[in-house]
Amino acid sequence: MTRTEPGGTPQSAQSPRESRLGLTQAVALIMGSIIGVGIFSLPASLASYGPISLFAMALTTVGALALALMFGGLSRRLPAAGGPYAYSRVAFGNGVGFANAWSYWITAWAGNAAIVAGWVFYVEEFVNTDHVVGWSILIAMVGLWIPAFINLVGVGGMAAFQVWTTVVKFAALAVMSTLGLFFITTANFTPWNVSGESNLAAIGGAMAIALFSYLGVETAAVAAAKVRDPERNVPRATVFGTLATAAVYLLSLTAVFGMIPTGELAESNAPYSDAANVVAGGGTWAGTLMTLAVIVSGIGALNGWTLICAEMPLAAAKDGLFPKRFGRLSRRGVPVFGIVGSTALASVAIVVNYLGVSGPTVFTTLVLMTGITAAIPYAFSALAQLKWRWVDHQQLDTPRFVRDTVVAVVAFVFSVLFIWYSRNVDDSWFVVWGPFLLAGAAMVIGIPVYAVQRSRMSEPAVVPPYR
Repeated sequence: MTRTEPGGTPQSAQSPRESRLGLTQAVALIMGSIIGVGIFSLPASLASYGPISLFAMALTTVGALALALMFGGLSRRLPAAGGPYAYSRVAFGNGVGFANAWSYWITAWAGNAAIVAGWVFYVEEFVNTDHVVGWSILIAMVGLWIPAFINLVGVGGMAAFQVWTTVVKFAALAVMSTLGLFFITTANFTPWNVSGESNLAAIGGAMAIALFSYLGVETAAVAAAKVRDPERNVPRATVFGTLATAAVYLLSLTAVFGMIPTGELAESNAPYSDAANVVAGGGTWAGTLMTLAVIVSGIGALNGWTLICAEMPLAAAKDGLFPKRFGRLSRRGVPVFGIVGSTALASVAIVVNYLGVSGPTVFTTLVLMTGITAAIPYAFSALAQLKWRWVDHQQLDTPRFVRDTVVAVVAFVFSVLFIWYSRNVDDSWFVVWGPFLLAGAAMVIGIPVYAVQRSRMSEPAVVPPYR
């Protein structure tokens, strides 16, 4: 027995006993997916631009909130599995839908590779302190495959793990967002721009890096099929989770830049741990606790993103856009092929990058690559919202037309800017354009998949009316 979700995705009828995410778990999915190790490694990545990065982070936050509001509105109208993929497919057809699904899937597994690359920095505060490449790769494999096994157990175990890891990571940021502000030295905010570029260029480059710390605002929409009462809970979880995250992000990042000189941040592998030691008045115990919190945070983010790695291709497979293997569920209701396949791809990305460049460059390159592949479905989601709201406005003068249109325009502009500025800072052209080369190569691989699946794709449903 089947039913059809809005958006035309046929799904098996849910068993009353099936585990699904409530509002609390959905908020934890949003916050847990956004807050990984990106924010904890971000000060070191942004140090090449200087404290001007705080302004860039504030602008990125505006873009993230616009995306959250946009996805909240879209999910009310089309609470279908796949989120950005479903919106672009229904709005623009299977070709655009496939491109967005493929791009977002790259974001998910490559994002896991980026998260684990940053996570390794903190683990190596305790082991492999000499950063031997072989051991770094092994540690990364552990970080990738533990969350994969948790997800293979089922949604219930994944949700419980996500809630508790989210509590730990939010608490760590909350401490830095409050106590840390009392230890700021204003002299550390000068010079404002140390990049040697114009202020505009520095802000753009810093924003491209900062975007990675906000990836995940759409995860509840992607996993809508796993959320109870998605029309109500997905929009609320998206907005609540993003607002809470944005608050601790801005405050804690300000505290870290104010406590540690820019030059020292650039050399730090664990800037939040160093800042915690400043708050504690010396010693290393506070930094050790912060490091442990970041390790837990990273595992929690990997746990949430591993779910997303499987949910996007699962939704696409049910519509015929991805191979059938991605749509098969185990007895626990888990898309095993999507979880294992995505984790394997992330593992390959880690090995290739570690063998080619240094750890920090691996992290930044993967961060920028996922920014590109995420911004593509973000932009098309914004275009879908603009298309549908314009049609709505012509048919009926709805009171939310101006608000939704402005939010979608802001989200679209930020998405384009994120792509434009996603370049590394380096003397080597290969490193500078590495994020684009990797993203382009990954997108090209999808062409033969599209060619094979094209005749098997179902027709997108008509978009539901505005409510």
